[in-house]
Amino acid sequence: MEEQSTNLEVGRLGEDLAEKYLRDRGYEIVTRNYRQPWGEIDIVTKSKNRTLTFFEIKTLKKPEFNNETNIKPEDNLTASKLSKLKRICESFANSNPKLITGSRGWQIDLLTIWIKNFSNVQTLLLTEIEKDCEIKHYENI
Repeated sequence: MEEQSTNLEVGRLGEDLAEKYLRDRGYEIVTRNYRQPWGEIDIVTKSKNRTLTFFEIKTLKKPEFNNETNIKPEDNLTASKLSKLKRICESFANSNPKLITGSRGWQIDLLTIWIKNFSNVQTLLLTEIEKDCEIKHYENI
């Protein structure tokens, strides 16, 4: 049970870091954790050029970073997960046509986050945690 709790904490922290990262880069947050019975969108934004952008966030903490299997956060976005994600994003976009600007349409981006020192995150501010993270942004996956 503790492992599941830690995974939820890591995921929540990753989404908080992702939101800060996106705001710092001019994205407007529309909503977080949009859920439907068949899936969830982690973060929905409007980009600087006003494109509706859906973000999938994948976060791992340090022990996975140096493990012998070399698992990366990107590896947790499976074909099945991506298929579900496309379906829910399409549903959200169709239900919110006013969020789509002109011919820009919408896109799905992936943010991956390595939290390199998870052991003391409870005592740090997001800006301090962010300094000890590696964040990668993959556009229009």
